[in-house]
Amino acid sequence: MFTALLTDREDGRTRSAVTHLSDDRLPAGDVTVAVRHSTVNYKDGLCLAGQGGLVRDWPHVAGIDFAGVVEASDDPAWRPGDEVVLTGWRVGETRWGGYATRARVRGAWLVRRPEGLTLRETMAIGTAGLTAALALLRLEEEGLAPGQGPVLVTGASGGVGSVALALLAAAGHEAVAVTGRPEHEDYLRSLGAARIVPRADLSAAPAKPLESETWAGCIDAVGGAMLARVLAQLRYGACAAAVGLAGGAALPATVIPFLLRGVSLLGIDSVMAPIPRREAAWARLARDLDRDRLAAMTVSATLDDVPALGRQILAGQVRGRVVVDLPQT
Repeated sequence: MFTALLTDREDGRTRSAVTHLSDDRLPAGDVTVAVRHSTVNYKDGLCLAGQGGLVRDWPHVAGIDFAGVVEASDDPAWRPGDEVVLTGWRVGETRWGGYATRARVRGAWLVRRPEGLTLRETMAIGTAGLTAALALLRLEEEGLAPGQGPVLVTGASGGVGSVALALLAAAGHEAVAVTGRPEHEDYLRSLGAARIVPRADLSAAPAKPLESETWAGCIDAVGGAMLARVLAQLRYGACAAAVGLAGGAALPATVIPFLLRGVSLLGIDSVMAPIPRREAAWARLARDLDRDRLAAMTVSATLDDVPALGRQILAGQVRGRVVVDLPQT
């Protein structure tokens, strides 16, 4: 038996409840993991609400991230007792995920707990933090270096933005946070933001194809009109890493910044990223992410709290990161 937050859909509405299930309900896979911790991401909110077309079969166990200990394995790469982390691979979307005390997955999807991080800390980071690290690695590969100028982080109060600010500050960049909530300014500065830009300053699409060259780079979790505005303000040869679409999927931009300033728009995907790429990002997080800053952006929750948190994250009301602590059975 295991405990899970089971979500079902009826008449177009979803309902979630903590329940006990037999092990034969677990999906197919070659590794069974005793889940210790999970987290709450925007996608989890969509799955719990039955939105976005992510879940194909009901009832469902959401949770796109989890960390735990291998209980049984038919994969020679893993043995009972190994501490592992899973993010992405459509787990928690097309198959049952981490909102349960037990999960069964393919061993090829797992990474070993990064040295220097606890299992709980990996979930304080989760997909959001991993995505931030992947974005920073990509920007650096394209030439971004400390001292080149301010690096913008949009959606800065969210999970990706919070970790991005902390990583940029640790690497010596001038991190600039965009927020629509003045009450979060102290929080953002505590993570390493050198200054704050009000969301209203960037919320409209650019009036001209090019605006004043301002940003040496950007990690963008918003998309939409804000990303279009940022592209028009990037310095010559700079890049923006697109990691989200909280402001919409449409991009009301022109090709002029790409043609006249040589800027680049980098797409960042954490769901299907190859294992070596994930391991490099986790190593960067383990090395550079300040544990006190990580703790400051993290709150704890239980399975019972998750449905409400799912609604809150869709409404943009969750600041930083949430760790869901699973009961030990």
